[in-house]
Parts: sequence; structure tokens; C-alpha cells
Amino acid sequence: MPDHDVHPDVTEALRHLSQPAGTSSTPAAEADNLEYGAAVVNLGQELIRFRVGKLTPTKVGLFVAVWRRAKDGSTEPFPAEDGADLLVITVREGTRAGYFAFPKSALVKQGIVSVNGTGGKRGFRVYPPWSEVSNRQAVRTRQWQCGYFTEGSATSDNTQ
Repeated sequence: MPDHDVHPDVTEALRHLSQPAGTSSTPAAEADNLEYGAAVVNLGQELIRFRVGKLTPTKVGLFVAVWRRAKDGSTEPFPAEDGADLLVITVREGTRAGYFAFPKSALVKQGIVSVNGTGGKRGFRVYPPWSEVSNRQAVRTRQWQCGYFTEGSATSDNTQ
């Protein structure tokens, strides 16, 4: 793994996740998607992939990149078969913060990871419960996502 610092929001989410689950290894930053706090860690028997959602200037919610580099150098969605059990996306807006913890089954169902080389996304938008969404697609997306959301407190504003 490359020698990069792990985003502080990833460290905070890992602290919350590891309390009930027991010990974890040290998170390792991933070279691809570093601007999204990309990291992986083993927590008990699970491999967890982390990302940090980014605010964008014109749309509600936060964007996150979830791709990997293919052998030919192009980008591709993560495959369901890559070994990650959970995708944790931290979000922060002003004084509000929290994280989504999406199990692989939800990522498959929602078409975010590829299955047998088909489908998947390279990035998507997350909508914390406080997001004021108005279009139908965003409302539906927020509805399924919020079942995987845990709210926390923001001690500093790390939005980027």
C-alpha cells in the first residue's frame, strides 16, 4: 500500500465502527481516489473500503468516487467479488456529520458495484438525512441510503 495519510474522517468513522466489532488493523490509504479519502482496513473478519463524500457547488448531497484502475490503465467500477464487505462513506456539512455503511448486498442491489464484469458505477451521490432533495430520483436514492446512515457530531469542518 502507498504511504499516504488517512483522512481524519475515515479515522473517526473507524473508531465508531470498531467499538462493537472489536479490534481492527491500521487503515491503509489507497492511491486511487485519494481526494476522496480512499482507504481500506480489516475489521475483525471484514474488509472495509472507506471514502469521504465531497460537497459540489451546484447539486445537493455529496459526491463520492468508487472506482479502481483496471490492468489496461482505464477506470472501472469495483466488482462485487473484490473482497470488500462494506463501503463506508463519511459525510460532513458544517456542524453535521456522519457516515453511511453500505454492505456489499446493498451495493449489488443498487447497481453500484459490478457483478461478473457487468454494470456498476464509478461514482455516485449520497444524501444524508438532512439533505433537502426535491427531484424524485434523489428522494428515492436518499430513502434507501438513509437506512445505512449513522449520524455523528462534527468537531471541525473538513469539507473539501
